[in-house]
Amino acid sequence: MLSALSIRDIVLIRELDIDFDDGLAVLSGETGAGKSILLDSLSLALGARGDGDLVRIGQKQGQVSAIFDVPVGHAVFEILRQNDLDGGNADGEEPVILRRIQSADGRTRAYINDQPVSVALLRSVGQLLVEIHGQHEERAMIDPTAHRNLVDAFGGLTKERNSVAEAHRDWKDAAKALKQLRDGLEQAARDADYLRSSVEELTVLSPQEGEEEELAGRRQTMMAAEKIASDIDEAHQVLAGQASPVPTLVSTMRKLERKADSAPGLLDSAIEAMGFAVDSLSQAESELEHALRLSEFDPQELENAEERLFALRAAARKYKVPVEGLQSHAARLAQNLADLDAGEEQLLALEKDCLAKRSDLEAKANILSEARRRSGAALAEGVMQELPALKLGQARFFVDQQVDGEEITAEGCDWLEFHVQTNPGTRPGAMMKVASGGELSRFLLALKVALADRGSAPTLVFDEIDTGAGGAVADAIGGRLENLSRHVQVLSVTHAPQVAARAGAHFLISKSGDDVVETSVQSIVGDARLEEIARMLSGAQVTVEARAAAARLLKAG
Repeated sequence: MLSALSIRDIVLIRELDIDFDDGLAVLSGETGAGKSILLDSLSLALGARGDGDLVRIGQKQGQVSAIFDVPVGHAVFEILRQNDLDGGNADGEEPVILRRIQSADGRTRAYINDQPVSVALLRSVGQLLVEIHGQHEERAMIDPTAHRNLVDAFGGLTKERNSVAEAHRDWKDAAKALKQLRDGLEQAARDADYLRSSVEELTVLSPQEGEEEELAGRRQTMMAAEKIASDIDEAHQVLAGQASPVPTLVSTMRKLERKADSAPGLLDSAIEAMGFAVDSLSQAESELEHALRLSEFDPQELENAEERLFALRAAARKYKVPVEGLQSHAARLAQNLADLDAGEEQLLALEKDCLAKRSDLEAKANILSEARRRSGAALAEGVMQELPALKLGQARFFVDQQVDGEEITAEGCDWLEFHVQTNPGTRPGAMMKVASGGELSRFLLALKVALADRGSAPTLVFDEIDTGAGGAVADAIGGRLENLSRHVQVLSVTHAPQVAARAGAHFLISKSGDDVVETSVQSIVGDARLEEIARMLSGAQVTVEARAAAARLLKAG
């Protein structure tokens, strides 16, 4: 329930804090006192569209905070959990706080539990916590989709709805797979000759992963080797050919070795250096021989590598894929050809699966439809029981259910709409088209009482739905609101003293000031409440008779 509302600098409200309890609370006051400002402020906190004109003149921004005590297990906690906004408060031990800051430039900021959120999320949470109903703003009566939801909520049909939604999803997935295969087969059939020639060509080509890089590397190596092979051979001939200095150097070194004993120590260093030179030249010769072997290549191998590389790149250009993608492209084409050859059998299997899932969807939709029929009849019976007390004893309420077995959505195959017949002999029809404003409000009350704790937010706000009602009708409306408040919190902005007398709490909205006008709200009890109800009965001039009538209303309420 809404436990507190805090408003700062909104229109005529400078600073306002109101605490609420469960049950029925009414808000009254003279015309223009600011009752609509209060509801606009609450709507802003619930995610309604912002407006810079809501900010009090002279201020840069205004803000509204709404604090809720939410029962354990309420659906709002799942939304908060999904958005990491519950703060571990999944069991309802802490209140849920909605806050909206409205800037004079039109921009707004939204918060849930003091964490910034989108306005859309704030609105989603707000709709779960509060329903605001005005005489001409009954969403549940205007939108037939809401009618279906109310019938489902009344009948507790969540399991059946989920079953239909799951069956619809399965059928849609099967139908999508079938369409994709059928489209693929049709395209493949049109391109059969192209497919076969392409698969044959790529099969012969047989591209391998990484082949382009390998061929390009080999080609580069062979071309480089071709350029330096003659230089290597020339260097090798210098060391190993007839003009090689190595034999002469070895012969000279041997002569010196034989003469070394004749002159001890004189030639040792020279002979050692010549040995190193011979060894180095021999090593150089060996390395050059190795380089010659590496640089040797078959010209035909270079030609073959170039032809293969050019063939791969030509195929890549033809099929408009990278060379590296040729292998996977060939596999896709081969699979398409295989699908074409074996597709009929697969197509039959998918058609059979799709038909089975459609049949399952139809069966579950029919079960839901029948459950809705029973729930709608029971809801209509409950509403009908409330109508006599609301002075609509001659009216008839029923749920018009249209079934379309061909057009089944995730919501089922039903179109539900609340219909009424306001008087015997008149033509029944959609409630919004048939009922007058006052009748519409009373039908809404009857619906809410029949639904009680099913299909309603924990807080219901009624904005002057008793407008135009007086006497017994206003008293009946007050009685229905009082009954409804035993199940949910009810806040009612009212001009009807019969409604006000039924409330457990009464708030008086007034405005004061000459140069700067401000709206204020105060809880009234005792004589102050009696005086306000007397004013509602008689107008600006409160008479003794009005006070006496007010006392009788309070006593009866």
